Amino acid sequence: MASNLKFTKELVTFLGKSVIALLETLIFTFIPRPRKNVAGEIVLITGAGRGLGRLLALRFAHLGSVLVLWDINKEGNEETCRMAREAGATRVYAYTCDCSQKEEIYRVAEQTYKCFLPAMIANDHGHLVCISSSAGLVGVNKLADYCASKFAAYGFAESIFTETIVQKLKGIKTTIVCPFFINTGMFEGCSTVRPFLLPILEPEYVVEKIVDAILKEKVYLYVPRFLYFVMVLKSILPVKIALLLSDFMGVFNIMDGFVFKNKKH
Repeated sequence: MASNLKFTKELVTFLGKSVIALLETLIFTFIPRPRKNVAGEIVLITGAGRGLGRLLALRFAHLGSVLVLWDINKEGNEETCRMAREAGATRVYAYTCDCSQKEEIYRVAEQTYKCFLPAMIANDHGHLVCISSSAGLVGVNKLADYCASKFAAYGFAESIFTETIVQKLKGIKTTIVCPFFINTGMFEGCSTVRPFLLPILEPEYVVEKIVDAILKEKVYLYVPRFLYFVMVLKSILPVKIALLLSDFMGVFNIMDGFVFKNKKH
C-alpha cells in the first residue's frame, strides 16, 4: 500500500513538472528568451587560431568577454588575439596548447586558471560548450573515425550536463552544438544533394547560432533545424526505411568528393 502511494505521488509530481516544463517551452517559442550578459566573463576557446574558434573569439570580443585563446598554431592564435583586441576586447590572452595532449592542457591551465570544472562547481557558475557535429548524431559512410570522436564528445558533454543536474548546480550551463558540414576547408570536396534541407553551412552563420544558443542557455543546438527532424525519424523509423531515406538524402555518398589535406600546424 505504501509503495503504491509513493508511486502515485511520484507520478503526479512528474506529470505536474512536465506540464510546467511544456508550458515554459511553449511560452519561449513565441516570446524571445532573455539573453544573459557575458561582459567580463572568462571565455576559454580551444582551436582559436582559425575557423570557428577565431570567429567565436571575435564575437565574444564584441560582447566584452575576457578571452583565453588556445591553439597549437602559435602564429594563428596570436593573429586571433590581435584581431580580438581590434574588435574591442580589452583582456585577451593567447596560449600555445596541443589539446590532444593531456600534459599540455594541464601545463597551460596552470598559466591561466588552476582548474576548470572543479572551480565551476565550487562557484556554481560557468558555461560548458561542446562543439560536436551532425556526425556525432548519425554514422556517416567513410567517416568512421570522425564520427567516433564526435559521438564521444556528445556523450561526454551530455553526461557532464546530467551530473550538474543531479548535483543541483543550477549556475553551470551546458550547450551541445551539432552542425552539418561547415565551409571551412576541413571537408573540401564534400557536397550535398539536398541543399535546401542539408546545406553546406557558412561559418559566420554557425557562429551566430552558437553564440545565440549560449546567451539563451540552450542545451542542444542542431544546425540546420532539419537535423531535429532527422533525429526524430532515426528514433521511430524501421532501419530499412531509415537507410532508404539516407540514400535519398545522399548521405551515403557525401564523402565521395572529399579532398584530403594533411595540415600540419
